[in-house]
Amino acid sequence: MADNVLKGRRILGTSRAPKEYTDERTCAQDGCETRLSRYNRREHCFAHAPTKFPRLRGRVVPES
Repeated sequence: MADNVLKGRRILGTSRAPKEYTDERTCAQDGCETRLSRYNRREHCFAHAPTKFPRLRGRVVPES
């Protein structure tokens, strides 16, 4: 039974603090008053964020 024991070590070192942006930022969309998180690096809220498509590797995307 003692043969199946896994051993590990504690992670050493300190973790880096998350990057923070200025407080009181709002969405860049005209008329939108949504406050952005201090950890959100984007300029728009989720509802107004421009569409981003994932990188497709090895696949041809058909044109519409």
